[in-house]
Amino acid sequence: MSPSKTPLSRRRLFAGAGTAGALAAVATVLPLQRETTPAATAAKPGPEAGGGYQLTAHVKQYYQTTKV
Repeated sequence: MSPSKTPLSRRRLFAGAGTAGALAAVATVLPLQRETTPAATAAKPGPEAGGGYQLTAHVKQYYQTTKV
């Protein structure tokens, strides 16, 4: 063996595997940086002529069941 080469020890192997695992976990958790277009972030227009949420009989019945 040459003096400049050191054998791969168990400690170095597990340290390298732990480092690689930690880097993979960080890369997964970090949010992706994406450019958003103004059209994609624009609010949707509301429904016309009173459309949308309506208080119907089944909704009223649900609210009655949630009362304590």
